[in-house]
Amino acid sequence: MCLKKTFHLMMFDLVLLAAAVCTKAGKAIVSRQFVEMTRTRIEGLLAAFPKLMNTGKQHTFVETDSVRYVYQPLEKLYMVLITTKNSNILEDLETLRLFSRVIPEYCRVLEESEISDHCFDLIFAFDEIVALGYRENVNLAQIRTFTEMDSHEEKVFRLSERVDETQEREAKAEMRRKAKELQQARRDAERSGKKVSTYGGFGSAPGMTSMSSGSIITDTIVEPEKPKITPAAVRQSGPSKALKLGAKGKEVDNFVDKLKSEGETIMPTSGKRGSDVSKALPPPVNVEGVHLRVEEKISLTCGRDGGLQNMELLGMVTLRVTDEKSGRIRLIINNNDNKGLQLQTHPNVDKKLFTTDSVIGLKNPEKSFPLNNDVGVLKWRLQTTDEALIPLTINCWPSESATGCDVNIEYELQEESLELNDVVISIPVPSGVGAPLIGDLDGEYKHDSRRNILEWCLPVIDANNKTGSMEFSIAGQPNDFFPIAVTFVSKRNYCDIQVTKATLVDGDTSVRFSSEISFLVDKYEIL
Repeated sequence: MCLKKTFHLMMFDLVLLAAAVCTKAGKAIVSRQFVEMTRTRIEGLLAAFPKLMNTGKQHTFVETDSVRYVYQPLEKLYMVLITTKNSNILEDLETLRLFSRVIPEYCRVLEESEISDHCFDLIFAFDEIVALGYRENVNLAQIRTFTEMDSHEEKVFRLSERVDETQEREAKAEMRRKAKELQQARRDAERSGKKVSTYGGFGSAPGMTSMSSGSIITDTIVEPEKPKITPAAVRQSGPSKALKLGAKGKEVDNFVDKLKSEGETIMPTSGKRGSDVSKALPPPVNVEGVHLRVEEKISLTCGRDGGLQNMELLGMVTLRVTDEKSGRIRLIINNNDNKGLQLQTHPNVDKKLFTTDSVIGLKNPEKSFPLNNDVGVLKWRLQTTDEALIPLTINCWPSESATGCDVNIEYELQEESLELNDVVISIPVPSGVGAPLIGDLDGEYKHDSRRNILEWCLPVIDANNKTGSMEFSIAGQPNDFFPIAVTFVSKRNYCDIQVTKATLVDGDTSVRFSSEISFLVDKYEIL
């Protein structure tokens, strides 16, 4: 039976039959067979091994009629390889040395109890060295890496669980903070006897706020489909579903319902506004007979290694008059900007009056501004490559590692007068490698596996929160994480241009007016 089995093995030219750690008496502590072999057979081979040895020799071998034993003493134990007789003895000795180096990696002391405690670790390591009787082309470092893979995945899984728990706690804290802000705005309004305005303006986006004469600021969004006043008009306002932002919208709905129960009028969306974003937003709640929109959009491109390639900012003041008695008015402009803007007035506006007195009025003071129409009365443009004028800088540092890339990304608010809301920094990530492993994080994150985008979300960036960072690891190359895109909205404009007063042409009597301010992103990229 034994001769027949040996002949069968030699016919297939198998080299390494088994690897074992045994005592000097031939007792097997751990053994890994690389061919089909019964327990009785391997125990018999190992029991015969001590009787065949010549004392006083190390790193040597002994043979029988059927197999060869290649062995090395390990203090009180032996590391033994059982091979066929036609194997290359030099390769067998090299393989034996690798087996002998693997054992101390998992066992602190070379004793029988320690070997037994780590038997499965040793078996997994043996399998990385030999496959189907032949040695694999691996070294000790690769064996260590391969055998640690399972534990690495477990660490990633447990870390992701902790990240999810942290995000859940932060989300609950954010909900409580928003609720307190709404309650505080309500109490302030009741104390001052003023009305609360919950609206965004021209080009505004989720989270944007504005202030008008006789209004209170809130930083929430009213969803167009929710109010019950003239629902047909709301449906005509366009793709309003794009503005649904989960629990935040529910808070606003409750707030609007309270205002309506107190007798406030919630106006439906009607007509067209000046941008695609404003078309989807409802108009302000308390619009006066004279309403102004101060709108700014920024388009910016930076290099990943620094340097501002291009920055262009376009702004406009739009006037809408709905009260016929207030048609003949003038607007007092306060321009404190020092960035080098290019200003331009409407052709029908008196340019000389604006240049000398910073007043916007018609060339013919007897005429009125058009009723129920949006009229752009003043616009400005800023184009620069001065890095000092970048409102929000983004630095991304990807570093290659053994498992892929470690990425550190940080932001800094350079224009401290701004308050940026709903900031989203979108970082492309490689596809097909799983979710990134998030380390240190300011704010929140979201991994979009369909678009292969990691979104770093920050509710507010202002002078009190002007810097922040995020670290994550993922398989990939440094170029995989560009271009980075940034979006945000703000209730404060970048250029310090304000409409401070509106007066009638006759008599200089002040006219009540409402206003809304918006500063948002057209394009903001780090290439």
